[in-house]
Amino acid sequence: MSHRKFERPRHGSLGFLPKKRTMHHSGKIKSFPKDDPSKPCHLTAFLGFKAGMTHIVREVKVGGDRGSKKDTVEAASILETPPMTCVGFVGYIETPRGLRSFAAVWAKHLSENCKRRFYKTWHKSKQKAFTKYAKKAEEKSSDREAAVEKTKTYCQVVRAIMHTNPQNARGMRQKKAHLKEIQVNGGTTVDKVDFVTKLFEQPVHFKDMFSKSEMVDTIGVTKGHGTNGVVTRWGVTRLPRKTHRGLRKVACIGSWHPARVEYQVPRNGQMGYHHRTEINKKIYRIGGSLSDDPHSATTENDITEKAITPIGGFPHYGIVTNEWVMIKGGIVGAKKRVVTIRKTLLAQTSRKATEDIELKFIDTSSKYGHGRFQTEEEKRKFYGRVKKD
Repeated sequence: MSHRKFERPRHGSLGFLPKKRTMHHSGKIKSFPKDDPSKPCHLTAFLGFKAGMTHIVREVKVGGDRGSKKDTVEAASILETPPMTCVGFVGYIETPRGLRSFAAVWAKHLSENCKRRFYKTWHKSKQKAFTKYAKKAEEKSSDREAAVEKTKTYCQVVRAIMHTNPQNARGMRQKKAHLKEIQVNGGTTVDKVDFVTKLFEQPVHFKDMFSKSEMVDTIGVTKGHGTNGVVTRWGVTRLPRKTHRGLRKVACIGSWHPARVEYQVPRNGQMGYHHRTEINKKIYRIGGSLSDDPHSATTENDITEKAITPIGGFPHYGIVTNEWVMIKGGIVGAKKRVVTIRKTLLAQTSRKATEDIELKFIDTSSKYGHGRFQTEEEKRKFYGRVKKD
C-alpha cells in the first residue's frame, strides 16, 4: 500500500447487488422463526412507525474489569407502535417445492383504513370492497366454517393477516393501513387456528408479543438518495485535478477482453431506498400510551415526570401518543416509515443478548437546538416570566 496513488477498491459488499429501488415498501418478512409446538401460540412480528432517535445512559454490566459497572451513553431509536388489528388468516400446506397457500379466511367486518389498501384512489372509488364476502359470510356461514375446518385438517403453517392503524398515530398523515401476513408459532394447527380466530377484529398490542431486553430483528427500507455517482455510491477515490472530462469517475472500467463491463465495476445509479434486514437489535424499553402512562420516560435515577416525546416533538414526526418501543442504535429508513420488528431467528445465548437492561436516564431535550432542558416546566422555571406570557 506504500505507493498507492490512484488505486482504491470500491467500498461496499457486492452481496447487496442489484442496488435498486425496492418493491416491498413496508419490508418483506422473508423467513420466520422455527416453529416449536411445545410452546403456546404466539405471533412472531409487529409493525411500527419510526419516530426519531434520542440517547440514554445505562450501567454496563457485561465485559471484564474495563467495562463492568460503568455508565455508558448510547443512541436509541423510538418507534411508535399503535395496536394492530387481525382481519384474517391464511393456511399453508408443505409441498416438495415449498409452502402453498391452501385456504384463506377473513373477518366479517373490515375497517375503512384496511379497505383503503385495496384501492389506489379511495375517494373516487365505489368503496364496495368485501361487501359481497361479508354478505355471504352472514347468509351462508357454512362455507366459511368449512374453510376453517379444512385448514385445521390439512395445513401445517398458519399466518395471521394483520393491518396497522396509522390513523391513530398523530405523527402519521397516512390513513391507508399496511397489510402483513404474520406467522403464528407454537401449539398444533388446531390451536393456531383457534388462536387467530379469537383475535379477529381485536387490537393486538406490541407488549403482548415482545418483552424488555429481548433481541429482535428489524426489516425496513433505507432512506432514498436518488441517483448518485461512483464516488458517493461506491467510495472510489477522485481522479487528479487536471483530469479531462471530470474527475469523480472510475478511470478504467475494464480490460479490452472480455469486451463488456463486468458487474464488479463501480457504476453510478440508484442510492438508497433498498430493502434491508438487520438482526440482533436489543429492546431497551417498551412504553405505554400517553393516556395510560404519561411518565413513560421516568427512571429510578431520574424521577422527573416526563413522556418520551422531546420538547418540541420529534423532528419531522411530532408527538408520540401511542405505545412505543425503544431499540438500541439506529434503524433503517426516514421518519414516519413503517418498520417490521420480528422475533429473532436464532437462539440468543451470549451475555450481551441475555443482559437485563436498566436505564438510568432517557434524554427528552429538544432535538431542534442544543437541548438545555428536559421538560417544558424546567424551561419555564429557568426563564421565569417571558414577554409572550
